[in-house]
Amino acid sequence: MIKPILHQTHPEIVKRLKRAEGHLRAIIDMIEGQRPCLDIAQQLHAVEKAIGAAKKTLIHDHIDHCLEQSAGPASRRDRSPVEEVKEITKYL
Repeated sequence: MIKPILHQTHPEIVKRLKRAEGHLRAIIDMIEGQRPCLDIAQQLHAVEKAIGAAKKTLIHDHIDHCLEQSAGPASRRDRSPVEEVKEITKYL
């Protein structure tokens, strides 16, 4: 069985997700406590952003380490497609 590789960014991603988890629990409490919808929406937006940032970091880390390792070293010009893939991930 192949052991998954712990990338340098994984601990930071875990921290971000745990922080988002805490915020999500707070949002549930806000809803149950009948807090104003604007406050709840702001907190939901913050959680979405945190999860999106974690996802982007994970994807870029995968591109930087896993895909480039399998493709081997490349010149700056040859890296252009890899950089394009990283750039397009912002639309995920």
